[in-house]
Parts: sequence; structure tokens; C-alpha cells
Amino acid sequence: MRLSSAIIFVSDLDRSIAFYCDLLQLTCSIRDGSAALLVGPENYELYLRGKGAQASHAVGSIGIQYLMWSTDSVEDLQRCEEALRRESPQVRREHLDGFDAVEGLSPDHMPIVIVYPGPDQVTRHKIIPRIYRW
Repeated sequence: MRLSSAIIFVSDLDRSIAFYCDLLQLTCSIRDGSAALLVGPENYELYLRGKGAQASHAVGSIGIQYLMWSTDSVEDLQRCEEALRRESPQVRREHLDGFDAVEGLSPDHMPIVIVYPGPDQVTRHKIIPRIYRW
């Protein structure tokens, strides 16, 4: 079993399509007035739904807070870090439990975490400190 799709509500659909296509190397396969389907190289799906500038998402409340993505190489992790820095200066990189993590913000100021190597390559032995910061 594996996660096949994620759905993210965003304030500005066009800006978010550009951001996620650049960061995660996705392709926009379907687009209508208020939603888009972005598809990854291994056919995983990211749905974006434009909700407008007045929509809110309370960090620290019930529900999924953010997704962690993994890259296939340290070079790709570096590329992702550079893409996150183009969006926001609030990017940090740290080494945790045998893997590197880069954290930045989406266009809607939601956390984006990208790791290398992924959990299929390095087993996690402890809870990452990031989830306790709320």
C-alpha cells in the first residue's frame, strides 16, 4: 500500500501550479477554472484546488498538516532547496536520524519538507522534532 494522491487547497491556483511543478517536477495534466491535477514521474497525483485569498488553514489543528517528499539523489535535494529559496528566504536544512531534510514554505506559507534518502532507503528510528513545534 502507498499514498497515490494528495489534495491541497491553495489561495492562488496559477502560482501554486507553477510552484509545485517546479519544486516536485510535476506536469499539469488537467486544469479547469478552480482545480488542477499535477502528475509526477511515477504517476503519483497532486490535486490543487483554488480557494481564493480569504481561505485559511490553521496549523496545529486536526487534519493533515503537511506532506514530506523524498528525492532520489542528494543533487535533487539541492535542486529542491534552491526552488524553495526562490519562493521564500525561510528555508533550513538539517541532518536527522540518517537523512537530510530541507524545509521551506509553499506560496500559502504552509511547510514543505523534502528529505534524502527516503524511508525506503533509510529506516527511521525516532520521531522527527519538527512535528512537536506547534
